[in-house]
Amino acid sequence: MAFPKISEIRDLNDEQLAEEIVAVKRQLFEFRLQKATRRLEKTHELTHAKHKLAQLLTVESERQRSQDQTAAGKQTPGVTRLGEVSTGSNN
Repeated sequence: MAFPKISEIRDLNDEQLAEEIVAVKRQLFEFRLQKATRRLEKTHELTHAKHKLAQLLTVESERQRSQDQTAAGKQTPGVTRLGEVSTGSNN
């Protein structure tokens, strides 16, 4: 079983994404329970589930950020080195 592709996750709509996040979190709980009781035979599935959850949460945060930016009507200033905030002009 290969790692899931992020392109497949980006194709999901918001409702499917939320459902998938809940499903993967439940799956991770089951894997942790099996690992604690030494019943987990395919240990790589735990790593795959963690990777998939990270991808799901990344896509969710990307969508939230893009919605926030479109709602604000402008882009937020970029952060340069050492926490300095860039205003877009060359001072």
